[in-house]
Amino acid sequence: MTAADAVFDPVALQAATLDVVAATHGTPRLIAQRQQQRVLRLLEAARASPLYRERLGTERVRGSDLSRLPPVTRRELMARFDDWVTDPALRLDELRDFVSDPSRAGEPWLGRYVVWESSGTSGKPGIFVQDAQAMAVYDALEAVRHRPPCSRGRGMFGAFAAFDVLGVSDRHAVVTATGGHFASIVSFERLRRINPWLTSSGRSFSLLQPVDELVRALNEFQPTVLGTYPTAAAMLAGEAEAGRLRIAPRCIMTGGETLGKAVRDRLVQVFGAQVRNSYGASEFLPIAWECPHGQLHVNEDWVLLEPVDEQMRPMPPGQRSHSVLLTNLANLVQPLIRYDMGDQVTWSGQRCSCGSALPVIEVRGRSDDVMQVPSQRRGETVSLLPLALCTVIEEECGVFDFQLRQHGPSTLVLRLPLRGEAAVAAITRCADALQRFAAMQGARPIRVLGEPGCDVPRGRSGKACRVAMEGSNPVQ
Repeated sequence: MTAADAVFDPVALQAATLDVVAATHGTPRLIAQRQQQRVLRLLEAARASPLYRERLGTERVRGSDLSRLPPVTRRELMARFDDWVTDPALRLDELRDFVSDPSRAGEPWLGRYVVWESSGTSGKPGIFVQDAQAMAVYDALEAVRHRPPCSRGRGMFGAFAAFDVLGVSDRHAVVTATGGHFASIVSFERLRRINPWLTSSGRSFSLLQPVDELVRALNEFQPTVLGTYPTAAAMLAGEAEAGRLRIAPRCIMTGGETLGKAVRDRLVQVFGAQVRNSYGASEFLPIAWECPHGQLHVNEDWVLLEPVDEQMRPMPPGQRSHSVLLTNLANLVQPLIRYDMGDQVTWSGQRCSCGSALPVIEVRGRSDDVMQVPSQRRGETVSLLPLALCTVIEEECGVFDFQLRQHGPSTLVLRLPLRGEAAVAAITRCADALQRFAAMQGARPIRVLGEPGCDVPRGRSGKACRVAMEGSNPVQ
């Protein structure tokens, strides 16, 4: 497919890019003015949503103050999806059919919308819809603020590396969960359709394939920019240390999970690459970007974050929040106003030494454990990544509320709130799928036990730690 088959407005992208460039090093006052204008625009657009008409009421919100509006959860919004969206042509039953076909990932819906699905970390998968204007904002934020550091390459692009905003001199590899309409793969495939050079210089690689096959494919492709999850990056570092993975990326872009200092240092040591982290979500793809000084900056000109305590009251800087409320200022088709993300963040309150006025945060994100099981190779182990395990259970088995724990070297225990025949059937499906997946990864046979009728442990945020080692206590 070509750009004609993608949701793309070049005029909107140009305008958004110029605006993002201006705001990136703008003053706090400039950013606040943009926020106020965009909040008012969002509130006006939200009145086309029957659900938000009820929430907003007849009284207009004063200025850009959102504090009187109650927070909302994914479960509440998904329960009334058809009333939530501002375009009545969007119907949940039709969208569910659409995302059930992996071959259509990245394909425009109704010719004008980008659609992706989220995981069921909070117990309820979400479906999110963006139009060309929202995607232009996401594209501009990624291109201006979250692009890889300039290449120092040689050849025809070497002298012009600082101007290589689109990364045409790089080979981009995205290692993620393919086979579904996930934001990472949908957005990447869309960019491949828009940008002719990415057809050959950009490729996605499935985390679900056997590690040996993934390593061979990466060795053949030789990426210069590698994008993946921290746990996957750590696994690839192990393959490189063992001499099986032979790539030399200049930059590794991570996101989707917590990136600890130990993993970051290991990636730098093993690959000799610069590491750039990010914070994003299906609800707003590029929430925060990492500057050269190693700080995460919120894209506050286009997304509002409110750190809150358990009573949904504002949290002061320097203290970790119970949750964070997100307001998406770019998406007018599917309004998200004071949406409870469940993530724990700490607002710095101090301006970064890089010079940007955009606020700095620390994020306590997803921190599931990587399982190690005996390998078919004598004396070695195989890493089973949490995101891959969750994808197998969700996509192949249709189970979203669960916890998987490792008990001993080769035994996994699946905890489900389901009871009776439904639980037995779900455990059977999951056991078969997990055993097949582990075997594909080169593991010796594993055993999967079920614990039906058990609540899934959840942290203070309401999110579950879905993959854990026996004896660990990751739920906060």
